[in-house]
Order: sequence, then C-alpha cells, then structure tokens
Amino acid sequence: MITEADEALLRRAIALATRAIALGDAPYGSLLAGPDGEILAEAHNTVHRDNDITAHPELKLARWAARELDPDTAARTTLYTSCQPCGMCGGAIVRSGIGRVVHALSTEQLIELNPESGAWPTVPEEGPALPGEARAPITAYYRRS
Repeated sequence: MITEADEALLRRAIALATRAIALGDAPYGSLLAGPDGEILAEAHNTVHRDNDITAHPELKLARWAARELDPDTAARTTLYTSCQPCGMCGGAIVRSGIGRVVHALSTEQLIELNPESGAWPTVPEEGPALPGEARAPITAYYRRS
C-alpha cells in the first residue's frame, strides 16, 4: 500500500530524475530511505556522463546498501525510484538485501513513452559446457567456509 509518505519520497526521486536531465544524463532518479523515512542516500542515472552502461541509480544504491548497511538495517529500507528497476538493477536490489521498492512509473509505461526502452534484443546463450571443470573452483571456495 502506497502512503502519503511514500508519495513524498517518490516525488523526491522524480526531482532527482529531472536534475539528471539538467546535468546531461538520462531521466532516472532514486533514493534509499530508512525505516523511519529518513533519506540515507540518493542517486541519479549517469550512464552518459560516466560512459558506463551500469550507472543506473538503483544499482548505485544497491551497491551502497550492501557496502554500508548491515543486513537487518538493509531489510528495513525502501528504495524509491522514478521508474521500475530493470533486470540488472532488480538482481542487485535482491542481493543487497533492500527490503522494499516503490516505483513511480512501470516498465510498460516507460516503453509507451520511449519504445526503445523495450527494444533490447535477447543475447543467445549456450551451455552448460565444462561443468565438471567449472565445479572445481566453486567447490574449493565453498568447502573452505
């Protein structure tokens, strides 16, 4: 359930997206709030400026949370973002332990506004290949724990 407090924080994420445009970046902004609604960190997209395809704000905040927060605190945070996180960011959010995501615009709505956002081709994959050889370093790593 989206509350008035959620809406206020979403508006801040949208303002960060607007600021990104002024700085020459793509229009995406996000923030991470603690359980009391205090803003812990903010980010906007810097893909163009940094020439880094992974410089999405959600990914930056997931990295920040994983590095700076203990698991219990991370689980009680909420990531507010101007658009629904992409698959790359979604994976990072899960691994960071962030507890909740609230987005202002869905992926489908974004694609309606910018059809190129949904035009990513599928990359062909093959495998598994050499699973026996690939097991050795994985097994060695997890046995040492």
